[in-house]
Amino acid sequence: MNVEELLAKLVSFPVLGGESNLSILNWIKDYLKNYGIQSNLVPNNENNKASLHCRIGPPVDGGVILSGHMDVVPVDGQDWKTKPFILTDKGDGKLYGRGACDMKGFLACCLAAIPEIINTDLKKPLYFAFSYDEEIGCLAAPELARAIKKYYKETPKYAIIGEPSMMKPIIGQKGIYIMDTYVHGSAGHSSRIKQEVSAIHEAMRLIFWLESKMDLLINQGITDKRFHPPHTTIHIGQINGGIAPNVIADKAHFCWDIRTIPKDNIDKIVSEFDEYCRKREKVLREKYSKFRIENIENHPVVPHLDTKVDEDVVNLIKAISGNNQWDTVSYAAEAGQFANEGFQSAICGPGSIAQAHRADEFITKSQLKKGVKMIHNLVKKMSNTNFN
Repeated sequence: MNVEELLAKLVSFPVLGGESNLSILNWIKDYLKNYGIQSNLVPNNENNKASLHCRIGPPVDGGVILSGHMDVVPVDGQDWKTKPFILTDKGDGKLYGRGACDMKGFLACCLAAIPEIINTDLKKPLYFAFSYDEEIGCLAAPELARAIKKYYKETPKYAIIGEPSMMKPIIGQKGIYIMDTYVHGSAGHSSRIKQEVSAIHEAMRLIFWLESKMDLLINQGITDKRFHPPHTTIHIGQINGGIAPNVIADKAHFCWDIRTIPKDNIDKIVSEFDEYCRKREKVLREKYSKFRIENIENHPVVPHLDTKVDEDVVNLIKAISGNNQWDTVSYAAEAGQFANEGFQSAICGPGSIAQAHRADEFITKSQLKKGVKMIHNLVKKMSNTNFN
């Protein structure tokens, strides 16, 4: 199968983040088996999902991990002009389908390169590492990265995460954390606003604290010009509460996220916010004894990536991608999780992130070819005794 045929097959599996991925997983596993490649699975507790890793080449230190995720985001409510889970070629140089860009295009490039990889005398091993549930919080990658360290006697040196970057080396990503905050006040007639505790009013104070915290970090000069915007952001994306304009709201809820530059610490910000919440509880319980604020994690922290410009992995990606211009991103990806396990990590893959998560998602044929060429160049390098 060529890369476009492989992409068509991968797109045909409508595996959303949070759902069982066994259909696409087993197909990839069988495809690898046809080439004599043994896969190793990292299942979840319910055994209805699993990540996959495998090694091609000698069991020696210094290999390269090529990593991507198998799940995609939903299509419900989007105005698709094509069938999202059937790869469509309109003759305009683009291939349309959910996941074509993010990031089954990279997976297809990896699989398309297998015949060349197995027929090359690799001096260092090449690993595939394919995860699940990336789209709902990069949930499986930490366990996958740890499993690779534990399973193999040798230690890989590099991890290239193939998120769509237009084949540009991405050396930094912001950390991300999402939290739900629930405020429980007292209901009553709106004329009694000074006697009751409005959950909405108090939610507004909490939101103002979060916005002020973001501004404080910026004003303190805690910035990183590699990113856009060059500072940590705190954003409230959802809010609801109340039943009528003349009824004091006894409940309010808002959902917010933090995206931190490497200089900032997510846990510290969350801890300071929680401390402020406890102070507000103490004050408001003098008026209403059952007042409370709940902070509930929406999904775990996805750590930032902070790869240095002069690290070997950056030079490697520059060489194999043909692109000397590096960049950073503000979206979450699994690169920081692989870096936390000791692998020199960076992001580089075909397609544009601007096409991800939208109707009529596509990847250009030219980008797909560049993805295959990058892996071809990597394999060629890894056949050299001087590769390190």
